[in-house]
Amino acid sequence: MTDTAEKIRQLAPHWGVMFVVMFVVLAIVERVVGSLSFLASMLLVFVVAFGYPIVVRALGVAPPIWQRP
Repeated sequence: MTDTAEKIRQLAPHWGVMFVVMFVVLAIVERVVGSLSFLASMLLVFVVAFGYPIVVRALGVAPPIWQRP
C-alpha cells in the first residue's frame, strides 16, 4: 500500500485543479444565470467534485491512486 505522503503527492495537483474548476464553473454559471442560491452552488460543487475524477480517468491522466484495479 502507498504511504500517506505519496498519496498526497499524487492527489495535490488534482485537488488544486478541481478547486479552480469549481470556481470557474460557479463564475460562469453566475454570469450567465445570475446569482445562485446556496443549494444551487453546492449542487454545482458536488457535480464537479464527483465528476472530475470520472473525467480524469476517462482522459487517462488520473493518478495511480485513482486507478481502478
